[in-house]
Order: sequence, then structure tokens, then C-alpha cells
Amino acid sequence: MNSLATTDGFNLGSLSIQRSLIDLINLFFLLSYFVVLILAACRKQLTNSRRNLNWEIVLASVSCAVIGIFEVGFGFWTLNSTNHWSIWFLRGIVWAFLAISFTIQPNNVVRNLCTVWYFAFSALTFAFNLESITKGNSLQILDLIACPICLLLLFCTIIHKRRNIYQERDGNNLSEPLLYSKNENATNHNKAGFYSRLTFSWINPLLKLGYSKPLDLNDIPILDSEDCSSKACEIFLKEWNLVKKPNSVFPVLFKCYKKEFFLTGLYALLRTLAFSFSPILLHLFVKYSYEKQRDLSKGFILIIYLVIMKLVESLSQRHWFFGSRRLGMRMRSALMAAIFEKQLKLSNKGRKTHSNGEIVNYIAIDAYKLGEFPFWLHLAWIQPLQLILAIILLFGTVGLSTVPGLVPLIICGVINIPFGKLLQFYQSKFMVAQDERQRATSEVLNNMKIIKLQSWEDKFREIIRSLRETELKWLKETQTKKAYGSALFWMSPTIISAVIFAGTVIIGTVKLNADTIFTVLATLRVISEPMRIVPESLSVLIQVKVSLDRIGAFLVEEELRKEDVNREDLGGVSVNVENGVFSWEPSGNVLNLRGLNVKIKRGEKVAVCGPVGSGKSSFLCALLGEIPKLSGSVNIQGSIAYVSQAAWIQSGTIQHNILFDKARNASLYQKCIKCCALAEDLEELPHGDGSEIGQRGRNLSGGQKQRVQLARAVYADKDVYLFDDPFSAVDAHTSALLFRDCVMSALEDKTVILVTHQVEFLSEVDRILVMENGQITQEGNYEQLLKTGTAFEQLVNAHSNSIANFDSHTSKPTKLALQETKKPSKQTTESEITSNNKGLSAIQLTEEEKTEIGELGFKPYKDYFSVPKCWNLLVLLTSSQCFFVILQCLATYWLAVSVRDQNRYGNGVLVGVYAILASFSCVFAYVRSLIAANLGLRASRAFFKEFMDSVFGAPMVFFDSTPSGRIMTRASSDMSTLDFDIPYTLTFVISGTIEVTGTLIIMVSVTWQILVIVLPAILLILYIQRYYIASARELVRINGTTKAPVVNFASESNLGSFTIRAFESVQRFIEMNMRLIDRDASLFFYTNAAMEWVLLRVEALQVSIIISSALFLVLLPHGAVSPGFMGLCLSYALTLSSAQVFLTRFYSNLENYIISVERIKQFMHIPSEPPAVVPNNRPPPSWPSEGRIDLQNLKIKYRQNSPYVLKGITCTFYPKHKIGVVGRTGSGKTTLLNALFRLVDPSEGTILIDNLDICGIGLKDLRMKLGIIPQEPALFRGTVRSNLDPLGLHSDAEIWEALEKCHLKSMCNLPSLLDSPVSDEGENWSAGQRQLFCLGRVLLKKNRILVLDEATASIDSATDAILQRVIKDEFDECTVITIAHRVPTVSDSDMVLVLSYGNLVEYDKPLNLMANKDSAFAKLVAEYWSHYTQNSSERFN
Repeated sequence: MNSLATTDGFNLGSLSIQRSLIDLINLFFLLSYFVVLILAACRKQLTNSRRNLNWEIVLASVSCAVIGIFEVGFGFWTLNSTNHWSIWFLRGIVWAFLAISFTIQPNNVVRNLCTVWYFAFSALTFAFNLESITKGNSLQILDLIACPICLLLLFCTIIHKRRNIYQERDGNNLSEPLLYSKNENATNHNKAGFYSRLTFSWINPLLKLGYSKPLDLNDIPILDSEDCSSKACEIFLKEWNLVKKPNSVFPVLFKCYKKEFFLTGLYALLRTLAFSFSPILLHLFVKYSYEKQRDLSKGFILIIYLVIMKLVESLSQRHWFFGSRRLGMRMRSALMAAIFEKQLKLSNKGRKTHSNGEIVNYIAIDAYKLGEFPFWLHLAWIQPLQLILAIILLFGTVGLSTVPGLVPLIICGVINIPFGKLLQFYQSKFMVAQDERQRATSEVLNNMKIIKLQSWEDKFREIIRSLRETELKWLKETQTKKAYGSALFWMSPTIISAVIFAGTVIIGTVKLNADTIFTVLATLRVISEPMRIVPESLSVLIQVKVSLDRIGAFLVEEELRKEDVNREDLGGVSVNVENGVFSWEPSGNVLNLRGLNVKIKRGEKVAVCGPVGSGKSSFLCALLGEIPKLSGSVNIQGSIAYVSQAAWIQSGTIQHNILFDKARNASLYQKCIKCCALAEDLEELPHGDGSEIGQRGRNLSGGQKQRVQLARAVYADKDVYLFDDPFSAVDAHTSALLFRDCVMSALEDKTVILVTHQVEFLSEVDRILVMENGQITQEGNYEQLLKTGTAFEQLVNAHSNSIANFDSHTSKPTKLALQETKKPSKQTTESEITSNNKGLSAIQLTEEEKTEIGELGFKPYKDYFSVPKCWNLLVLLTSSQCFFVILQCLATYWLAVSVRDQNRYGNGVLVGVYAILASFSCVFAYVRSLIAANLGLRASRAFFKEFMDSVFGAPMVFFDSTPSGRIMTRASSDMSTLDFDIPYTLTFVISGTIEVTGTLIIMVSVTWQILVIVLPAILLILYIQRYYIASARELVRINGTTKAPVVNFASESNLGSFTIRAFESVQRFIEMNMRLIDRDASLFFYTNAAMEWVLLRVEALQVSIIISSALFLVLLPHGAVSPGFMGLCLSYALTLSSAQVFLTRFYSNLENYIISVERIKQFMHIPSEPPAVVPNNRPPPSWPSEGRIDLQNLKIKYRQNSPYVLKGITCTFYPKHKIGVVGRTGSGKTTLLNALFRLVDPSEGTILIDNLDICGIGLKDLRMKLGIIPQEPALFRGTVRSNLDPLGLHSDAEIWEALEKCHLKSMCNLPSLLDSPVSDEGENWSAGQRQLFCLGRVLLKKNRILVLDEATASIDSATDAILQRVIKDEFDECTVITIAHRVPTVSDSDMVLVLSYGNLVEYDKPLNLMANKDSAFAKLVAEYWSHYTQNSSERFN
């Protein structure tokens, strides 16, 4: 120090002089503090000067007070024995007032003075103590204690200066409005200053809020406009529309974001150059250690170089990582929005190629991967560059001795090429298998009710299990090959270093000393990073390429042609079709509609009728432009409203569905409610029209869903209305009300085209179109068509015959009875019993998704190892990594020892021992990688099995209250996290922890003095991580709930795409989807920003340890540490910050990933329905032999806190009887069916079948013995055979016989016979044909008891009559329970059961009930007869 600053008589290098200067500076600050406090008191600013005390302030204040007390006490103790007591006393006073100053800071002047004081005091005191140690002087105990307190002071200075800035900002906002939303108050990244952006301080308010309380969605700030999906999608589609090639997705994305790509690439380049400079710096330090006469200025310059290098490396890496992920988020949002927009414009050909489940996968899995893609893309080019720089450094260090080391390096590179191709092959196979499993899972969840009714759970569970096993097969291949690759590239640096050292000994280009050895090792660490990361980056890029190819193939699919339907002014005509030829098949080989010539005037009411499969629904699709037009023209004037045959209902409230995002017009809204017969339903609902509708309208009956659809159409106030058989799901009374009040009255001035099977309404329409085989065979009004005969006459006669058949079983109502039905009465004006009878209490049916709050500690980790029972693998994994690190450390330690004692050990021994130790460590690296792969596979298999077992075993009430997208998110993205992310992240955390620990042990063993820095730094690191995790954990949990709505909305919108397009709401749905995407992306954005925030601060603390270690090594006298050990210490020190960043990043990722375990675990313990089989109480194989059903005081409610739906029903269904169950829609008929199949168990009472209580036997034993044709038919993707006989119990001959009996064989074209395809949800079959499939199933099962739940609602009267005959013939020996909306359907029943509001109103023979004109059944018949006779009785006669 004397060389640096010496003056005559005043030696600045003297420790006593330096200490006196420090005391004078502290005295100056103390006096200044008194002065500003006096000024503050004069201004009356001391009254409210106390501050909110954080834990670090309290700790620092108490520490300063304690050491002050000791200093003053020591001064008094030495009062008589030394002249220095005044100095100790003064220092004690300074410490004491430091403690006080933390709590008394009345204004900004005092705060700024204290900040400077804290910084100067801590920096000067710490530097003084450090210099004392380096000069060999011993520190007094009080000075030693002061070192960590100085670090704490420095920390408080930085933290609280920043808090003061925020307080000043808050104080300057007093003039602004108080009513700010949380997002408006949140820190905006776009408005942050340079320093704030550089250090990620702009996210401090969010982290502070997250540390003070668990975050929720409302706390998350909105994204900047430049990060929103709307802008991203607009930029992407603008470029994409110029190219539109399957393999052009990435080139288009690169063109859109080339500026961002280059900027993040620049960050990556700076980080690589800084990191690659570390071996050169180590070389300079080791050379400096050889100098006997050291120049301290040279040492300090090296330390400055070190600081600059670490600063550039740290900041560039943080902004590279953050910028890459921000860019990835934009690309991800762009593709998610583009895929959604594409699905709403997709042609029929595209819909056949890409199922709903596959499209959801494109959004949820493929597009999602782009979030990390730019980061890995830069790694793919920057790591080879780093490798080249390292090789150049090797040549500069050992010359030609590098050449032998290049041989294993080249071998590894050559192996990498086929290895990468193999990984790509396995990855593509895995993704195909994953798609198929996801599609099957989605299909099962959407049709869970029919699966449970038919007791097909085991079959479909096995299908999904088999698909999962195929998926796991490819996952195993992928992960195992990754393990081989990981082990290979861990071994390569070790092998290369041994070869280079051996080459150096043999060739003799340079001397094998500490300088050479540790420079080579540091360079090989630079090499090891690309050797480890390149395979992983290739794997990720391969996955992304496969995903982008899939997305590209989807985006180039054919879209609907807007020109197929012309919108123009047609004068008084609304619809005009000329020579229209249409085909669903792209090739046009099968013409679904041909020779269409239709002209419909404005305000005209047109009915379309015909047998099943005649093309009625296709005709409406032609008007909508959904079916490809081959020739002719379609012209429509005005806007369109469409009501589909299968009701499409959005998740949300009833009002939300009716308004369809239009402004609420009270008078029009009430008119819609009234004309669609929804008024009484809404009165009964606990939340009225604000009641939540479950996914796909699960908690509404079929009739309610149709009427909500109708209300939506009426409220839209369009010009042309297309109704596809909307009355099929409602009873006769309600259908008559809807026809009269809605079609004929509310839509009096509108053009209405009504597809219907209800012949009784045809006489009131203006025109009727009769369709057969895709052609309009007849056209005219009712009277004209009756005279021409043929097809229309057959339909009318079939209906007339059903009425005549009904008359033969009942007596015709009297004129008085008919008149009475027109009078309002409670019974005749009852609408549906509403969802209150379906168990909806005062709470909404669809439950909010539950998320854990706060810290769960070790529980998720415990679950991860406990479920697959692989604790032993964890022990082996940890042990393998420990042995690997220990052997690596021993190998390098051996080099330091042998270099120091080169006279004792020859070069051969030096290299040989090192090679043995290092090579042996590689065995453990391979074992560790293999164990990690197997651990992940076992966990994936175990979690998926228990998850699916729990879901399949869940009762129907679970599926009614849980959106399928919520389940699918766990089965897709969460399961993908378990498959790929958790196993290796866990491994990296374990290996990183052990590696950092080993590095610190090596450093401390060489320079023990850094313990003074290490211990506080570790405590601060732990605190910062804990501070960060509090927010990061909640961010990830919230993100888990924001992805599901994106997936749900995409799936829901795809299913309702016909309706969305018809209502011209495509743009609105695109905007809604973008809002959901942005909400999800904001969580991704802030999660990554928080990650970089913590990494930057943790890295800064580790860099302080590195710099301190280097400073000690520079200041220590020559010979105190040998060059070998100096090289050893610095070679490890230079990797410390990167190792700590590696550990912190993967630890943070693991904390985030482990939430997937928590989320899956939530659905692994769903309360199960009763067992499938009760071993001790199985019914005889012949049961039920008779088919007698006894209901004894049957009471049903769906939830404990909900009212009874069935209220004490007692009756007997005798063997071989035909029982008709009638009542208003929702009156309890379906609940009776649910009770019979035990979808819900009785709250009170019993159900006996052949004197056996069904609640005492297993569900499978019960349901396999019952047959059902459900109200909503369900088909599965596959073939005709797999849909009719899913369990494979019947021969082809039996299946053909069933097809013939249910008339599917005659009316359907089966090009591949029983292997003819059935698409997703049977979309390539009409609704009537799908219902016939369900009939075919029960014909094959031949059960003793059959339940028909309005089985013929979607077929015409002629087909209905035929099927009634088939059912009568085939099930003559069976007990048949028919739930019907059409009264003639139950006309030939032996007994009729009438339900109303869950009560048994009547149960008797139809003739007996009809004899009493006051009976509820007689009134229902009279209603039906009145509508029928009013419309068409004269013509029937």
C-alpha cells in the first residue's frame, strides 16, 4: 500500500491513519444527522417520522445497537488503563445513532443523508478490516463481528433506497384519482426507466405484493400493447397470407420478429464472449501468482477485469433469457390466435382431417412450445461458436497438444448427427401417440354419461391405457436416448482433458504446470457447456419443428368459400337457390344435394320435411355456405340466425347465451323469454337468468337447451331464420307454444325456414319442401302437396296412422275437453321444472377451479415419489451425483497437489491418476442420467393410471360440475410436465446443489477467509429465493387456471362454429379468444420476469464471493497459496456464478413444475361412485329373469343441500309391460332414468328389480343388464362395428341383422361395410342416423329391461312408426320404459306414469286415465289432440 499513497509525515497506507479517517468521516455524518434533525424539528416534521419496520431494518438496527453498547462498555472498561477509551466511546455512540437513524427519518433529506452514511460506513469499515487481514494483522472480536453487520447495512442501503424512490412516486400521485384499478396501478414494463429495465426492478411492486399476500388474478398487471396477441396475430397473418406453405411457419415468424431475434442474439453473443474470456483471466491470475515481486496495481486491474467480465456475462445472459422468452410469448400468442381464427373458417374437408381434439392440441401443446423456442434456437448457434472459441483457446494454451483432444470431440460430434435424427423420429412418434391419446380422452370425457349408462368404463379405460402405453413406449425411447446423450457429453470433457494432458506430456509443446493445467480445465468447462446443451437444444428444436409442421399443415387447410353464398339485394326475395349441387366430399363423388331450385320470399314461413338422411340439415348448411358448392348459385338477402339440431350452448350464464354479447334491451329480452317459454324456468332458478350453465349445457335438459338457442336467435333480430328441427327435444305442449309464439308470432315479419318432423305444424306454414335423397321432390302448400300424393302423403299418413293407433288405445277427447285445454290452468301452463330439480342449489353448478394457496412445503415432492413408490431411485440418483462430484473434485485437487510437488510426482503419474479418477466419475454420470429417466417414466405411468382410474370412477355429478377442459388440461399440459420437465429438472437441482456445495468447499479450503462473505451471502440468497418463490408459486398456480379457459373456449367454439359463422360473430369470438390468450400470456411474462429478477440478484451475491476470493488471493503475500491451489480455487470460483444460476433457475422451475403434481393430485382423489362389482352380492347370471321393477318411496336429490327432485314415488312396473313416462320437460323423467341406472343413488326409498335391491349390487352388474337409447345419441370415432359393439361381444352376422332391423342398412351407404368410418362425435352421420345406431346397440344386447329416453325425437313419423314396430316385435318379452315427448309414442303402453315437479301424479292404464277428463294424462292428450286437430285433422280424415 505504501507504493500507492505516501506523503511526508502522513502515511495513508498506515492502518491507524486509515482508521482515524474513518472515525472522522463517521463523526461528520453524525453531526450532519443532528443538524438535519434539528431543522426537521423546527419545521414540525418529527411528529410523524416513525417508519414501517421491515425485518431487515429491525435486524440491522438491533445489531448496530448491540455492537454500540459493547463499544461504549469497552470504553468505560478501559477508562483507567488506556488513553484510547474516548475512541471506543465515540465509536459506540456512532453505532448507537446508526441504530436510531433507521427508525427516525422524517424527510427525504434525512433519508438521503442516511443512505450515503450507511454506504460509506459499511464500505470503509469492511475494506479496512479486509486490508488488516491481508497484512497479517489479527482482528479484534468487535471488528470481526462488524464485518457481517456492514454487509447487512449495505444490503439495507440498496433495498431501502429503492423503497424510498417508490414512496416518493406514490407521494407525488396524490392529485390523481383515487379509484384506480389494480392493473392501472401496477408497474408497466413499457414505462420503466433504463436502470429499472436493466435490473428488472420494474417488477418489484408485484413481488412485494406477492410476498405480503397470496397473489390472485386481479393482481396481475395487463400486458403492454406490443405484447398483446391481437398485434402479434395481425403481424403474423399479414406475412403468412403471402406465403401459405406448410413448412413456412418459422420463416414467417422470423420475418415478423427479425429485429427481436437479432437483439436477443446480440445478448447471447455478448454472454458467450464474456464467458469464453474466463480461461484467459484465470491464466493471467495464475501467472500473477508466480511473480515473487507482485505489483498490487496489476492485481487490482485483474480484479477490475473480473468485475467487468462478470457484469457483462450476468446482464447479457439475463436479458437474453428474458428477451427470448418474451419473443417466444409473442410468437406463441400469434400462433394460438391464428389457429383459433383458422378453425372458425375451416372447410368441411379440413374438419375431417383435423378433429376437435387435434385442433385443441395445436393450441394447448404445439403452439405453447414456442414460449421457450427462441431461447433454444439461439443456444443452437451460440454454443457451437462457444465451442470454436474454446478450441482456439486450447491451441493458444497447449499448441499442437490440442490435436489429440480433438479426436474424441469430433467423435462426439459425429455421433450427434444420427443421434439427433433418432431423437426426432422418436419425438414425432411420441407426439402422434400423444395426439391420439388426447383425442380419445377428450371424446370419452364428452360422452361420459353414455359410457356410464352402458357400463363401458373398463373398455374405454383400457383403450386410453393402451394409447398411453404406446405413448410411454416412445417416451421411454426418447428419455433413455437422452440419458445416453447426457452421459456421453458429461464424459467428453473428462476424456478430452486427459487426452490433452497426455498429448502435452508426449509432444512436450508446453510445460505441464499450474498455469497450463488449470487454463486447460477452465477452457474445457467452456467446452462442456455446449457438449451438454447442444443435444438438449437439438431435442427441443426437433420437438418445435414437428409442432410447427403440424401447425403449418393445419393453417394451409382449405377454408370455407365466402363466394358460395352471395349476399345481395334480391328485392322481395330473401333466399334464392338456382341449380344448386353440393357435396360434403371434396372429390364430389357423392352428391349430397343436387338440382336445388328454391326461391323464398321475405317474411315467408317454409317447412322442410322428409325421411331421415334425406338432406334436410345439409340444405340448411348449403344456405349457410358450410357445404361445398359444386355448381349453381345461392343468394341470400339480409342477416341470418341459425338454430342447430344438436343444441350448442356456451359455458356461462343463461343471459350470456341469449344476449350473445349484444347490448341488453329489456323489452326485447322479455319478449324472447316469453315466446321461448323460458319465463317459469328462470323464476325457479336460484340465480334466474344469471344461473351458470355447465359445459355444453350439462345442467339443462334437452328442451331447455333448445329453447335457450331459440331465445338467442330471436334476440339477435336477424332477417332470415334457419331452424334445424328445434322442437324434437320438447314435449307436444311446449313445441306448440314455441311454434305459435315464436315462429308464427315473434318472427311474424321474418323469413323462417324450419326443418321439422312434426307434421302437425305443416298446415300453418306458407310453403313446404319435401326432400328425398338430396333432392326437393315436392314443393307447395299443405293442400297442394296432399293432392299430389307420394312422399309427403306417406309422411302425413304415417303420422295419421300413429294418431289412429293412439285412438285405438284411448278414447278421443270430447269437444269440452278440447276447449278446456285452451283455458289457462296450473297444469296446462307448467313449463319445465328447471334446474332446481336437477340439484342446483343457491350455489352455481359449475364450480370454480380450486387452487392451493401459500407454501405447501415438501408435500408435492413427497407425493411425486410416494405415488410411484420410487424413493429408492431418489437415493440412488443423489448418491450417483455425489460420487460424480466427489470424484471430479478429487481429480482436480490431485492436479493442484501434484503440480505443487512436481519433483515428487512425474507427469505420467499426474495424468494417469487424473484420468482414472475422472473416467471413473463418468460411470456415475451415466448411472445418474439413466436413473433420472427411469424415475420419470415410473412417475408418469403411476400418476396417469391413478388419475384416469379416479376420473373413470367419479360420479356423474363431478362431470356435471367440472368442465372437461379442466380435466383435459391436467391430462395434457400437466401430464406433459410430468413426462418431460420434472424428472430432469429434479436431477439438475440435485446435481446443481451438490456442485455448488463442492465448489464452495474447494474455495474455502484454499481461502478460508471468504467464509466472512460466504455465510451472509448464502443467507441472503436463501432470503431472496424465499421472497421470490412466494410470488412465483402463485403466478404458476394462477397460470394453471388461465390455460384451461383458452383450451375450453377453443374446443367450445369449434363445436359451435356453424352457429358462430351464421350469426356473423367470428370476429367477436376471435377477440374474446385473444383476451383469454393475453390473460394467460401475462402470467408467462411476469413469471419469467420474476425468474430473471431473482437470478440477477443471486448471481450478484455469488459474484461478490468470487471477487472476494480473487481479492484475497491478490492481497495474500507470495507463497501463502501455491500457484496450483490458486488455479484450483479460481477455476472453481469462475464457475460458481453460472453454477448458482443453473441451480436457482432449475430450482425455481422445479417449484413451478411441481404444481402440476399438485394439480393432478387434486383429481386423483375424487369421491368415487359405488363399486362396479360387489363380490359378496352378485346377482345370478340369469337376473333379471322377469323384468319387474318396484319403486318404493323413491326420493332423489343431487346434492345434500339441494331440494328433492323425485319426491316419494311408489309404483310397480310389471314384467313384460310397456311403461310410458310422460310429463313436462324436466319434470323428473330423466332423473327417474338416472336413479334406475344409479347415476344418482336414492336419498330415501329403494328400487327393486326382480325383488333384488339394486343399491346392494355393483354398478356393472346392474348397468350391463339394462338397455337404453339415450335422448342425446353418442357415437365415437372409429367404425360402424366399433360403435355398435364396443365390447366386441357379437359376430358380424349379428351386427348386420341389427343394422337391418333398425333400417340403417337400407338408408345408409356403407362403402367399407362394417369398417365404414365414423368421424368424431359421428359428424358424418345425421342426428337421426346416430339415434338409430343407439337402437342397434340395444338390439344386440337383448336385455330384459329397456329404457327409451325420447329415442325417436330426431326421426320422422314414418321411421318412428317402423321403429315402434321393431321395438314391439323385438322386445315383446321385455319390460320397456319409454320416456316420451310425443304422446302417440306411449299410446300402446300398458301403463302410463305421469310426473309433475317430481311427484307421481298418475299411474294407470291409458284407457282408465283417458276416461277421467280431469286426469293430467287426459289433459296432455287433449293438448296434443287440440294442436293436431286444429292444424290438420280435417285433412287426415
